Amino acid sequence: QLQLVESGGGLVQPGGSLRLSCTASGQTLEHHAIGWFRQVPGKEREGISSIASGNSGAYYADSVKGRFTISRDDAKNTGYLQMNSLKPEDTAVYYCAAHQAPNGLLPRDYDDWGQGTQVTVAS
Repeated sequence: QLQLVESGGGLVQPGGSLRLSCTASGQTLEHHAIGWFRQVPGKEREGISSIASGNSGAYYADSVKGRFTISRDDAKNTGYLQMNSLKPEDTAVYYCAAHQAPNGLLPRDYDDWGQGTQVTVAS
């Protein structure tokens, strides 16, 4: 059973940066695509970025393109989401997820999820 734990969330001012980490245990992430999602109360979970196994490709939602960068370090069994130029509308609970399939941004395609980490962008 793959277990995922997110970390790195917190409170940041508009224009600031945060780096989220997604650390896996129980299995290696090497053959998994990793996705990052976010959700605010009353709204559906939104796929914002994903990266294929072997760093063979990445997707970004238009809302974060040019500001967020996804990466992975399979030696550390960890995925990352570098978030720059943060805006108040980026405030949400951020989740990582993984699956052994081509990467994509649809939550329903992912099998294993972390518990989420809160990101709040406010002055």
